[in-house]
Amino acid sequence: MFKMEHCEPIPTATAPPTTTSYPISPSPNSSISPSPSPPFLPPAVAISPCAACKILRRRCADQCVLAPYFPPTQPAKFTIAHRVFGASNIIKFLQELPESQRADAVSSMVYEANARIRDPVYGCTGAICQLQKQINELQAQLAKAQAEVTNMQLQQANLVEMAQSTSPQPNPQQWMDISISNSNPSLMEDNNNFGSLWEPLWA
Repeated sequence: MFKMEHCEPIPTATAPPTTTSYPISPSPNSSISPSPSPPFLPPAVAISPCAACKILRRRCADQCVLAPYFPPTQPAKFTIAHRVFGASNIIKFLQELPESQRADAVSSMVYEANARIRDPVYGCTGAICQLQKQINELQAQLAKAQAEVTNMQLQQANLVEMAQSTSPQPNPQQWMDISISNSNPSLMEDNNNFGSLWEPLWA
């Protein structure tokens, strides 16, 4: 038989007594410096990639050669040029040109691509031929109008000459009387009086 010995109870862990903390108001003589506020940082601006890089699904670098000429607001502009020329050819063309001529080159490529899409056979050549035909027609109309004006001027000059040739011309005696009357009208009257006196002698 085992003899049961008296066992003391095992002490259990008790939680430490809770203490209530009260806020300590600073004394009026104590100086407490406020914590420095963090510096103001402007919101980060997300730079949108150009239309070319967005369509090609690549990262638009800071020195992207396509960004100045294909803004993100005009995706159709690059889509049309890319469809006809291809991105690698467009980049190659722009890199071979000085910056002062790149904008005109992009406009030309977009125009040619539009013309090629509208007319796959002739492209911009068909538009140029049509415009040249209109120019030739307008030049022919202008030459015809100038010829008509010249003909009307000649007809007017002929009419003036005919009017002058058909008008009655005074005989020499009338020219003399006109010149005498213009120089001395009283002498013309005397000549008329003398003529009336000499008439009975010749009868």
